[in-house]
Amino acid sequence: MTIHSSHPFLDPEPDPVRRFRGRLGGVVTLWTCGSSSSRAGLTVSSLMVANGSPAHVLALLDPDSSFLAGLRASTTSVVQLLGWEHRDLADAFAGVAPAPGGPFRMAQWRETKWGPVLAEATSWAGVRLEESRSVGWSELVDCVVEHVEVSDEGAPLVHRRGRYVRPE
Repeated sequence: MTIHSSHPFLDPEPDPVRRFRGRLGGVVTLWTCGSSSSRAGLTVSSLMVANGSPAHVLALLDPDSSFLAGLRASTTSVVQLLGWEHRDLADAFAGVAPAPGGPFRMAQWRETKWGPVLAEATSWAGVRLEESRSVGWSELVDCVVEHVEVSDEGAPLVHRRGRYVRPE
């Protein structure tokens, strides 16, 4: 076995746009939709909230994700903020960590008219899909906010440069 001084999976020609985006960072959210056996979810940190009447949540989603197909079918979703303690759950819904039986088996959920909400979620929004379109390699979804619950929170889960970091 040889030990190298460089990272073994480092891209020899890194994408400068991807590196720039990674330096922006963002709070990690979990988007969920559907009910019972048709539930789907996706970890998302590329989003913004536009306040107004009505307010909107705009997000960049993986166009090949089962979540996007579920969102289009149900037209509603829950957008919940994840905390530092939800790192494993975030990885499972992102598809980068194993989840025997599926990621929904890793936590307790309660059903709402927008989809499943993590039982211990401190802040979440129920949204309705208004429109979507392709932007770059992602699907930009525009969702109208129909319901919001906000309560005290602990340390948020923040993603920056490919890693979870504790907020300062």
